[in-house]
Amino acid sequence: MGFDISKNKWLQKITSNHLLKIILSRLFMVWIVITLTFFIVRALPGNPIDIFVTEQMEKFGLSEREARQRASTVLCFDVNGSLDTQYLKYLGNILRGDLGNSCAVAPNESVIELVLANLPWTLFSVGTSLVISFLIGMLLGMFAAYQRNTGIDHLITNLSAVIDSIPNTLTAVIFIFLVGVVWNLTPASEMRGALSPRIQPGFNLVFIADVLKHYIWPGSIYILTTVGGWALAMRSNTLSVLGEDYVMAARARGLTDMRILTVYIGRNACLPLVTSLGISLGFVVGGSVLIEKIFVYRGVGSLLLTAIEKRDYPLIQGILLLTTITVILSTLLVETLYTRLDPRMRTHGIQGD
Repeated sequence: MGFDISKNKWLQKITSNHLLKIILSRLFMVWIVITLTFFIVRALPGNPIDIFVTEQMEKFGLSEREARQRASTVLCFDVNGSLDTQYLKYLGNILRGDLGNSCAVAPNESVIELVLANLPWTLFSVGTSLVISFLIGMLLGMFAAYQRNTGIDHLITNLSAVIDSIPNTLTAVIFIFLVGVVWNLTPASEMRGALSPRIQPGFNLVFIADVLKHYIWPGSIYILTTVGGWALAMRSNTLSVLGEDYVMAARARGLTDMRILTVYIGRNACLPLVTSLGISLGFVVGGSVLIEKIFVYRGVGSLLLTAIEKRDYPLIQGILLLTTITVILSTLLVETLYTRLDPRMRTHGIQGD
C-alpha cells in the first residue's frame, strides 16, 4: 500500500513552507558543488605529491627517491587513501565547519585562514570595480537609449560591443604594453603587486594611497572589460521601458526629461540587471583569476590558480565552496531587494501564498 502524502498534515505543512523549500534547495546545490568539486579536482592529471616531486627534481636536482622523502615530511596528503573514505571524511569535516588544511601551497595552514588573508584584497579590487562599472554602464545605457538612433547612441553602442567582446586577459596585456612600454607613463614593475614591500598595513594615508596606487591598474581592467556589457543591457532595457504607458503619461503631465529618466525609466530599466549584479557580486569571492595573476595582485583568484597548479585539493575545494555559498547568499539578497524595488513582486508573492 503506497504512502499518501495528502493524508499527512505535518508533511503537507513542510512541503508548503516556501522558506523551507528554498533552504533545502540551496543546501542541495551546495552538496552538488561539494561532490562535483571533490571528484573533478582528483580527476586532474597528477596529484600534490607528484607535482611537488617534479618541482624538487627540476629546481634542486634531487633524485626521485630524495624528492619523495622530502614530500613525505613536508606535505600532508595521503595518495593511497580510497576516494569514498576521503569523501566521507571531507563531508564530516564540512559539517563541523572545518575546511581542512592546505596540503601544497602552504602545508598544514588552515584553508579558512589562507582565504581570509587574501579575501579583503579581492573584495576591494573586484567588488569596487564591479560597482563602479555597473553605475557607469547604467548611465551610459540610459543615455544611449534616450539618444537612440543618433551619433552618440551609435558610438556608445558600438564601443560597448567591442569592449565587451575582448577578453579581459588580452585587454590587460595590451594595457600593460601601452602604459608601461609604449607611452612609458609608469614602469611596468610598479603595476605588480597589491602593496609596496615597505608599506605596513594600517589605517593611515600612506597605506591607503599605496593600496589605491596598486589597485588602479587591475581595477581599470575590471571596469573597462565589464562596463560594456552593463551599458548594452541597460540600453536594451531602457528602450523597452520607453514605450510603456506610464512614461507616456509622465510626459503628458509635463514632467522634466531628467525626472522621467531617473524616476520612471531608470528605476524600472535597472530592475532586470539587479539579479545579474547580485550574482556577479557573489562571484567576487572567486576573484578574477587571470587578472590577479597577470598583475601579481594578492587575492583569492591568484590563490585559487596557485592551488590548481600545485593540485592543492583542500584549498581548491575550500575556495570553490565559499564562492558557491556567497553566490547563493547574494541571490537570496537580490530576491529580497527585488521585491522591495518592484511592488508587483510583493503583490504576486502575497497572492501566491
